[in-house]
Amino acid sequence: MSESIAARVAELGLTLPPAPSPSANYVPFVITGNLLYVSGQLPLRDGEAQHVGKIGDGLTIDDGYASARLCALNVVAQVGAALGDRLDRVKRCVNVTVYVNAKPDFAEHPRVANGASDLFVEVFGDRGRHTRTTIGMGSLPRVSATEVQAVFEVDPGR
Repeated sequence: MSESIAARVAELGLTLPPAPSPSANYVPFVITGNLLYVSGQLPLRDGEAQHVGKIGDGLTIDDGYASARLCALNVVAQVGAALGDRLDRVKRCVNVTVYVNAKPDFAEHPRVANGASDLFVEVFGDRGRHTRTTIGMGSLPRVSATEVQAVFEVDPGR
C-alpha cells in the first residue's frame, strides 16, 4: 500500500479532492490522543452539492450509494489534511455514521451506507473495516442525499 493517502486514492482510479472547508461554526477534524474525529462530510464536488434529494423519492439506492461514497471520499480528504497525507499514520477506521435523507417508508439504509464503507475498505484495506450506524433523516444540509462522519485510530506521534 502507498505511503500517501492521495497516491492510494489515485491507485483506485479516483482523485482526492481538497479537504472541504467548514460551512458553519465547527472544525473539520479534531485529533485527541490517538483518535481522529472527522466532522460530517456532504457529497460535495468542487464546492457543489451532488446527489441532491431524498432516496426513494427521486433518487435510487444506487444514487444514495454514490452519494455516500463521495461523502466518504471527502472524509478521506480530511484524514489526509489532518495527517499530512500520511497513510501509514492510520491504524484503523473505528466508527462510521451515515445519515441518509430518505422518505419515511424507505428501509434500505444499509445498502446506501455501503457506499461509504466500501470506499474506506478500498482505501485503507483491513484497517478500513469499522463499526457503523446508519440513520434515516427527514432532511440534511444542502438537501444532500447523505452525510458521513467517521472516527479513526491514528499514530499521533509520527
